[in-house]
This record gives sequence, C-alpha cells and structure tokens, in this order.
Amino acid sequence: MAEDYLQLDDVRVSFDGFVALAGVDLTVLQSDLRFLIGPNGAGKTTLIDAITGLTASTGLIDFSGNRLDGRRVAQIARLGVGRTFQTASLFEELTVLQHLDIAAGSARRPLSLLRRRRGLPSELGEVLELIGLTDRAATPAGVLPHGEKRWLEIGMLLAQRSRLLLLDEPVAGMSAAEKERTGALLQRIAEDRSVIIVEHDMDFMRAYAKSVSVLARGRVLAEGTVAEVQANPEVQQAYLGTPIPEPVEGPEPVEGPDQVLAGREA
Repeated sequence: MAEDYLQLDDVRVSFDGFVALAGVDLTVLQSDLRFLIGPNGAGKTTLIDAITGLTASTGLIDFSGNRLDGRRVAQIARLGVGRTFQTASLFEELTVLQHLDIAAGSARRPLSLLRRRRGLPSELGEVLELIGLTDRAATPAGVLPHGEKRWLEIGMLLAQRSRLLLLDEPVAGMSAAEKERTGALLQRIAEDRSVIIVEHDMDFMRAYAKSVSVLARGRVLAEGTVAEVQANPEVQQAYLGTPIPEPVEGPEPVEGPDQVLAGREA
C-alpha cells in the first residue's frame, strides 16, 4: 500500500487585496509530526483552512494523488483529511462514545445510521483506548476537563478514519501533565498517519516535533529539524522583527534571538 503524502505547490490566498498566503510550497510525508510555527499573522491557520476547503486558494494541494483545491469541505473530509480548531467544538449533552459514533458515521451508509448500534464497535473501543477515555465513554462531553475535550476531538478524527490530521493549537490552555499526554498521543498517531500542528508553544514544539516549517508573511521561511530552524538567522529575525546584528568580538550576550525561540524571556 502506497504511503500517504501532502504536496502543496504555489498555494496562494488573498482577502480583498490582502495577501495571506504568497506562494506556499510544502511536502509532508506519512508518519511525519510536522509543526507549523511563525509570528502572528504568518498565515498558519489560513494554510490549514486552504487545505481543508474552508478558504478558497490557487495552486496545487494534493493529498495522496487527490486534488483537494477546489473541493468542498465534506469531500475533503471523505478523502481522509480531518482538522480541529483553536476552540473545542463539542455537543455538551452527548457522551464521549456518542461523539465518536457520530464521527464514525461519516463512513457509514445512510440507512445504517438509522439503526442503533449493538454493543461497542471494536474500532471505537480502540479509539477510546488510544485517546485515554475508555472510562469516560458514558460521560457527557460538557463535564470533561479541557484536556480531555481536546483528546475527544482528536478521537473523532480517528473515528472518521482521517489519515491526515491538522490540529490548530491543540495544547492551548492545557496543564503541563495534559501537554505531556497530548504529545505522547500525537506521537502514537503519527506512527502510521501524517499530523500537522499549528503551535505557538515552543517548549511543546521542541519536545515533540519530527520536523518544523516556519511561516512568515505568507511564505515558508525555513524547514528542518528543531535545531536547524532555531539556528536559522532568518527565523530569528522573523520572530524578533528586527535585523540580526553583525557578530562582534567579545563575550556572548546573555540573551538573544535563539533564546526567544527557546521560550526564554528576552
């Protein structure tokens, strides 16, 4: 079976003359845990919107041989592309299992949706175990802690058999323990799927990213490992918004652009 891939060539998005994406080229292969980082307004969320059909774009967006550009949101989801948003979107009265069952129903025939399922389907049991919510299956989503709500959203993508997951700031508002569990979950998911994460938490990015793409002014500024992008002068300049000074002889400064990316206070 051929491995999945995402290929973007010269993807552009404009809003009433404002250029949000100015020609993005990007390749993400299966089993990659790719982080998209960049200053505010760099185009990170717009890029995810373009991939998932929420925003019209020009250029090529290809997922495993299927053109996504120009397709409707539902069509893209059926091709195995799923996403989460910055804010959790769940039905508070429905249980964890009901959410997963609804998500799994996207791959079922219309008549089967009218029949109540008997017992717990094995595939949903596997999803519950993976996201760590087996004991919460009968719990209404509205009473779940913040972290568990985000895991449920990820579980819904797995239940609908997404092979490419695009997650917009998945650990925002989480405790340190929740972030650690989320990172471990994403690593397991990325063993046989592609995962793209928009993230501002640099500590989380450094801990779990397999690869990083840095966006600035609607373009991909740099790509590589965490160490490679942190050492890139253009990346440092993009985050600081000021020119990088020429090196001078003498002791190293206590703080600098690399510390900004490392999550320290400048």
